[in-house]
Amino acid sequence: MDENILIFQITDENGKTIDCEELYSFKNEETGKNYMVYTDNTEDEDGNTKIYAAIYDENHTLIPIKDDEEWAFVEETVSLLEEENE
Repeated sequence: MDENILIFQITDENGKTIDCEELYSFKNEETGKNYMVYTDNTEDEDGNTKIYAAIYDENHTLIPIKDDEEWAFVEETVSLLEEENE
């Protein structure tokens, strides 16, 4: 197992504990916010791995992204990171 992989647990709205794996984490230097892109390694109906993104604070609490500009920043950053990994 890769020692650099972060595995963590979240609790869903039904109280179920879910194992998740960090894919990327990065900071928006303009806003100072930290973001994490992660997966629970489940698939959607098309067979694609589901991924999620959230803001995380200094306590590593995941906070939902609600702003369209923040979503655009996350999507652009993930695209760049994926290009670098190809």
